[in-house]
Amino acid sequence: MEFNDFSVESYNYDLPQDLIAKYPANPRDSAKLLVYDRKNDKIIHTIFRNILDFTDDMHFIFNNTKVIKARIFGKKESGGKVELLLNRPFNNKFQVYIRGKVKKGTKLFFDKGLEAQVIELLEDGSRVVEFKCKMENRKWKNLDFLELVKILEEIGHVPLPPYIKRRDEKLDESEYQSVFALKEGAIAAPTASLHFSDELLKKIKNKSYLTLHVGAGTFKPVEVSDIREHKMHSEFYEIPKKTAQILDSDKKILAVGTTVTRTVEYYARVKKLSGECDLFLHPKNPPIRVNHLLTNFHLPKSTLIILVASFIGRTKTLELYKEAIEKKYRFYSYGDAMLII
Repeated sequence: MEFNDFSVESYNYDLPQDLIAKYPANPRDSAKLLVYDRKNDKIIHTIFRNILDFTDDMHFIFNNTKVIKARIFGKKESGGKVELLLNRPFNNKFQVYIRGKVKKGTKLFFDKGLEAQVIELLEDGSRVVEFKCKMENRKWKNLDFLELVKILEEIGHVPLPPYIKRRDEKLDESEYQSVFALKEGAIAAPTASLHFSDELLKKIKNKSYLTLHVGAGTFKPVEVSDIREHKMHSEFYEIPKKTAQILDSDKKILAVGTTVTRTVEYYARVKKLSGECDLFLHPKNPPIRVNHLLTNFHLPKSTLIILVASFIGRTKTLELYKEAIEKKYRFYSYGDAMLII
């Protein structure tokens, strides 16, 4: 087997299961931080709360999306149990993933009088549904996104990633959410942001925000042997004009996370303040605007580890991951972080 920048197998690595973080660091900024200094080809091991020691001349860009309680449990008309994961609004309806066999027309019943009907079966395994609920006047109403989110806040569960092998708990309602989360719409957290405490955030003078609503596609593995053939998922993004002014300047940008990176890089290419971002960064499609990257440690053969390689190359990426494993860093969403300067 040939290992090169285009082979998905080239982005594989072995991770001991005990290094998958099941719970977050407490406090948030006590996580480990691996700093890679590209100029001097130097690795520094420190604690996240020391990040400002390495970011003097950088402008931080954060993703202020807010994770919604997108996982709900209910029953089918037959009485069988069903689990539904909301992904995103879809042409005035909703794209969802349903665990349990359903067909077009199937009705699903949840707490608080919430009902869903399957309208369409999509080729990628997702489903399109309509949600409705009986109002106080006892009339049925099809729900829009904000109305649905309000009900999900009461009956839904925090949509922890599949590799966190436990049920969501009360602590996840606050911990699987950045301290600056503002705009509801994500079903996965922009995890590099989870390390920032209120106190640390206040110390950052040069910072701006954008929004990209992280969807289930972030967990989709690359299933083709040549990464250039991978079809990238798309996610809705929005960039305020003030943030765009920073992006259009010559300021050195630190992208806090892969979602910010993709959004900034997409904007650098198309110059649109909002839309659908489906950019796939890899070593042959490297960043053209983001100068520095803060990110967690990602799954093997994922678009996220490939994105890291777009900054520092495949060989160096795997070298840093090997170092992190040897030093017992914690991996994935609730894990430790890496700063590329």
